[in-house]
Amino acid sequence: MEVGAKIINDVSALTADPDSLNVAARYAAPVVLVHMQGTPETMQEAPTYDHVALDIFDYLEGRIAACEAAGIARHRLIVDPGIGFGKTMAHNLRIMGDVGLFHALGCPLLIGLSRKYFIARLSAGEAAAGRVPGSIAGALHAISQGVQIVRVHDVRETVQALRVWQAIRGDMPGTEST
Repeated sequence: MEVGAKIINDVSALTADPDSLNVAARYAAPVVLVHMQGTPETMQEAPTYDHVALDIFDYLEGRIAACEAAGIARHRLIVDPGIGFGKTMAHNLRIMGDVGLFHALGCPLLIGLSRKYFIARLSAGEAAAGRVPGSIAGALHAISQGVQIVRVHDVRETVQALRVWQAIRGDMPGTEST
């Protein structure tokens, strides 16, 4: 934070370092709590859940409570169910299908599915650069479910798709008479 960071985005939801809650509490920056099963080294080793969306919801609810207990106000928190972080393709798809559930946590919701490997598995093994259409489809679905923040690699393409989608839906000011 001292060198200019404006947001804390932690894939461990402030659990990897015992002092991370205290550090985050010291600053006024927003904090993204990302769900990840395991560690970056182990997260893809046979991830299992009873009910993926509910399990992640419960985990994030607990992390929000821990943050508030440490003095981090809820209005500073953003939740991210962690697409691709300790999840199979089926888990990722179920999370996206149930993404509206996470609004009940009372925090802005972030989804980062841009260029993720599960998109390649759904589209003949495309390399990362070839996953743009699938990434945009996922981003538009997330936005249609009320997700406030989507993390993308291909900003220009995603913004163009979003503008067209909003215009079709009648959600884009200035398109009524053109």
